[in-house]
Amino acid sequence: MPAASLPSVRQKRQAFRAALAEGRPVFAPGVYDGFGLRLIERFPVDAAYVSGNAVSACLLGEPDVGLVDLTLLADHLGRINQCTRLPIICDADTGYGSVVNIQRTVRSLELAGVAAIHLEDQVTPKRCAQLPGARSVIDQDQAVARIAAACAARVQTEDPMVIIGRTDAAASLGLSAAIERAQAFVQAGAEAVFVELKTSPDLLEQIQEVSRAVPAPCLINMSIDARLMAMSREHWAAAGISVGIFPALARSSFGHAVTTNLQRLLQGDVVGLQSASMSPADYAAALGISEVEDWEQRFSAGWPG
Repeated sequence: MPAASLPSVRQKRQAFRAALAEGRPVFAPGVYDGFGLRLIERFPVDAAYVSGNAVSACLLGEPDVGLVDLTLLADHLGRINQCTRLPIICDADTGYGSVVNIQRTVRSLELAGVAAIHLEDQVTPKRCAQLPGARSVIDQDQAVARIAAACAARVQTEDPMVIIGRTDAAASLGLSAAIERAQAFVQAGAEAVFVELKTSPDLLEQIQEVSRAVPAPCLINMSIDARLMAMSREHWAAAGISVGIFPALARSSFGHAVTTNLQRLLQGDVVGLQSASMSPADYAAALGISEVEDWEQRFSAGWPG
């Protein structure tokens, strides 16, 4: 997509901030690359979510066990952010080290142009919260200090990147402890919170409890439970959901489609393969080939003519 047709980084951040301020639900499907961004922005979505899990899978072919580093993440986000009109919410894991590392993390992701990041309180090396078992977390004072450091590290003061405080304490320390941390994150400057939860019979009640107790928008991982995924955006606010992320969407869809279509190919089911594949014309359209050709024509030989 030609740069002239894209909103600026500041405009993307303004759009995300406006949605939070006005209480509009933010629908953010999970993607991990430029092609995914180009696909989802053809639909009525508000933002894109890039998880550390998906980046680890797509760039390293490895599980989410703390192998992604800041340089890899920032370089990747800086590239893919240039192709989309959507604000990007980014998983910055634990900030990749001490409060000094967090300062560099925040400034690197600012330069990459993302609209928001969340930082978590897991111990290092971290692991995906949805893997079996509870995650170990650092003590609350240290966790809060890291959020304060992240908020203070931002260089861009007009429409700055949003800092979201994430806690993984619910599974290991209980929901009350997680809520206490989220409240402290807001006091330290976080503009939204992400209490990571696991699926359970009382999941919806837990989300509402967090929302009532924490004076900030709540980001929720919608991929963890079919009840959340089936919920319409019109009902999010009543459930306590301000930002709904679907981290597994692209990676799960890609994995299923590739393995299924490869099986069709090996079985000689070419008709089935083609019917379940994007056509060359749709592929080119998704990547904006017509916009590229219009740009080329605009600046063709003889310009300005």
